[in-house]
Amino acid sequence: MNFAQIKAIEKKNKERILKVCPEITEASGIYMLTRFEDGFKYAYIGQAKHLLTRLADHLRGYQHIDLSIKKHGLYSENNPSGWRIAFIKCSCNCLDNLERHLIKHYADKGFQLRNKTAGGQDSGKAQIAEYKPPKGYRDGLKQGYKNAQRYIRKLFDKWLRVDYDKTKKLAERAYQKFNEFIKEDK
Repeated sequence: MNFAQIKAIEKKNKERILKVCPEITEASGIYMLTRFEDGFKYAYIGQAKHLLTRLADHLRGYQHIDLSIKKHGLYSENNPSGWRIAFIKCSCNCLDNLERHLIKHYADKGFQLRNKTAGGQDSGKAQIAEYKPPKGYRDGLKQGYKNAQRYIRKLFDKWLRVDYDKTKKLAERAYQKFNEFIKEDK
């Protein structure tokens, strides 16, 4: 994806946000996402130096709240259980304290919080929910290696056989390495 495509997606996502919350701007502040379904109240509280851009980022991200927004959508008449957007503008130096205050406020009101921390970006940030460790580049490599092992093992079990010159030590070592590669982990 090139820069122009990324910017086009960002613009489209900002338009989606403005459609459901036309008064939001690029000001700094706290945003509150709430959702009501089957008698349950859910909330996510976040802070942003640029509210509109941050909310648009949630529409294309892969964090837990981003995935929930993708699954449930944004609130509309046709989607009453979608995420509603509210916000409070405040200066950047007030973001941490206001975010912590609002997280506690929503928790006290009976909302099931989707936040992983009690808020803030400073040293007072405290974990309030379990973290699933993010999968990174190396995790992807490991999984790719395992997939390749399974696939090659399956091919050899079903269709292929190994033949090599048993008089050559290098061929013998290569055969041992191959067997180690396709060996099934128990």
